[in-house]
Amino acid sequence: MPGLQKPVRVQRDHWGVAHIYAENQHDLFFAQGFVVAQDRIFQMELWKRSGQGRLAEVLGPSAVQRDINARLLQYRGDWDAEYASYASDTKEILEAFTSGINTYIAEIQKSDWSGLPIEFQIAGFRPEPWKPDDCLNRMAAFSMTDNAKAELKHAEVVNLLGAKKASGLFDFDPQVELDPAPGVDFSGLTGDLLQNLVGSDARIDFAGMPREGSNDWTISGASTATGKPLLANDPHRVMAEPSLRYIVHLVAPGWNVIGAGEPGLPGVADGHNESIAWGFTIFGLDQQDLYIEEINPRNPDEYRTDKGWEPFETRLETIEVRGGGEATVHLRWTRHGPVVWSDGKRALALRWVGAEPGTAGYLGSLSLDRAQNWKDFESAMTRWKVPSENIVYADRSGNIGEHSTGLAPVRKNWTGLLPVPGAGGYEWDGFVPNSDLPHFFNPEAGFVATANHKMIPDGYPYAIGYEWSSPERYLRIREVIQQAQKSGHKLSVADMEALQSDVLSLPARELQSLLRHAAGDNPSVAAKMLLGWDCVVTTDSAPAALYEFWVRELDSAVSRLVVPEGARKAVGTLSLPVTVQALSHPAAPAFDGDAQASRDKVLLYALRIAQAKLEAAQGSDMRKASWGKSHTMRFRHPLDEASQEGAVFDLAPLARPGDGYTVNATHFSDSSFEQTVGASYREIFDLSDWDNSVGVNVPGQSGQPGSPHYDDLLPLWLAGRYFPLSYSRTAVDKQTVDVLELKP
Repeated sequence: MPGLQKPVRVQRDHWGVAHIYAENQHDLFFAQGFVVAQDRIFQMELWKRSGQGRLAEVLGPSAVQRDINARLLQYRGDWDAEYASYASDTKEILEAFTSGINTYIAEIQKSDWSGLPIEFQIAGFRPEPWKPDDCLNRMAAFSMTDNAKAELKHAEVVNLLGAKKASGLFDFDPQVELDPAPGVDFSGLTGDLLQNLVGSDARIDFAGMPREGSNDWTISGASTATGKPLLANDPHRVMAEPSLRYIVHLVAPGWNVIGAGEPGLPGVADGHNESIAWGFTIFGLDQQDLYIEEINPRNPDEYRTDKGWEPFETRLETIEVRGGGEATVHLRWTRHGPVVWSDGKRALALRWVGAEPGTAGYLGSLSLDRAQNWKDFESAMTRWKVPSENIVYADRSGNIGEHSTGLAPVRKNWTGLLPVPGAGGYEWDGFVPNSDLPHFFNPEAGFVATANHKMIPDGYPYAIGYEWSSPERYLRIREVIQQAQKSGHKLSVADMEALQSDVLSLPARELQSLLRHAAGDNPSVAAKMLLGWDCVVTTDSAPAALYEFWVRELDSAVSRLVVPEGARKAVGTLSLPVTVQALSHPAAPAFDGDAQASRDKVLLYALRIAQAKLEAAQGSDMRKASWGKSHTMRFRHPLDEASQEGAVFDLAPLARPGDGYTVNATHFSDSSFEQTVGASYREIFDLSDWDNSVGVNVPGQSGQPGSPHYDDLLPLWLAGRYFPLSYSRTAVDKQTVDVLELKP
């Protein structure tokens, strides 16, 4: 194995997890690159190309705009500062990691590509060598930074209704009125303008070749069966084949860390070492701003600044396009960032934190992986800039904590909720000190839980964000933990497993209460079904199916009542929490006359429509319906639309419990009940004995069809079960089923 300095031993366990034992850091990351490439090289190649802006070479013309945007967003700053931001030895680690990937590719090439994974053979291209800066892919975390697209949606509604009325249609927290700059022109601005500006986790389709929530918590030993902390995490991202994450165990002098990360990155993003454990959920910082740049009517190569007209920075790029030919494009930047749209009179420039050094997704984990205590953890938080995360912490000494971290721009005179003029007056004034972001150490409550909800306290002095996930998942987690504390029940790993699979719906409880009032003394059969339901959204539940159809009708009905007709297309359907709030506090003009009576009519009418639609979908007797018949999920491979061969890589539709507001979050869109986002990776760490920790990664560790680890974890995941995350050498040896020896 050219490139290795000493022998490396790789032990794979029953579940396909690679435990890598090396004698030095270089060989450790060389081996990680080699091993992950064995399992995921096709996925990694697409990930790399999405960041390079080179998807059109393999997908054809449909990917050209996506490539343009990727090239616009590539890092263009100080490379020494970039490498130094994550850890002092980042460059050496990336060099070793990519060398290992390249060695795997070279091994295949030696055999005249006879060992090339079948996906490449179907797609018709080959993997290419990696460079260290390929791992600094800005598209990897772009989809988890906010809020350019939301700014355009807000602007569109302000243009239609004015700022005051528009503000009432959005669930801002803290409450704030939208603040358009004097004289700003929002005409023609819609969220659709940036539809091709997507992150590398967005589905990559090969169709047409010859188409974000999370939970974490940490609990003090005072409330656990072992007397030591428990920490649980289930980050929610796109559900796909192969899994977005890859579990690995890295052992070498200075390293002993196990957990999951994205295949194209070294280290472990989410896991534990000898001393501490951590997990994360998206914090939701506003890390993007759109600037409306005025183009000089006499010279379209200039834009207005506070110092007069200045030239756009321009670069000519050639994009190779599959099928022959190439696209020549002019990329432009202003002082604020890349130009992502223009109508000839105005240009939208994106300023976002990804232009700053140290903002490649998750690479701050290279420091976090080696933290040994709270002080080290806090130091590592300053290096974690993107994506913004609520990172929970626990250590073997019994401490727990949390730090909501990320690079947060300081806006002194505007909210960041709307595009602003680029000619001056709306500039970032540095970044919020990491120590000023929310954090807790050994809180009095004895636990910390986060679920993408608002973490900033009331009166927080910085405008870092106003749009968060609604708190239902967090409230349910808190409820379960506090019930255990109150009853004296000591929590175990098994309790954490049950909580990660919990599908009790708090919104269902609220709506059930409203329905009881509306139904009165003579409830319909449908109302009786819902009123007798335990609000647990299981796959086999008929009431759950009726409830979910009812919720969809309620959202639609309340949206028609609350949103003025001219703005309905722009606003879309209101979220369930906003709908529940409107129904819980009915008022004019949405509910005329007797507001409660009017509200009750809406509840009952929507229920009749829901019953009819459920019976049309599942049969004439709604009592025989089940939520899982409508709420399904497919693990789709990128090649499934390319050919019949690619379609066989998909896994059959699966019945799913829950919805987007249960702890086991199974999000779906307004147009379908099919799950699109969820917890593909789960971890639960027992700080009393690391070998008692468990995890699961669905559908499997390998992305290679035909591998025994392609989908072997799917039955566990569907049943809410886990496998042991063996950590000690003794435990790993007992579970080892395959050994790979890499020699210099």
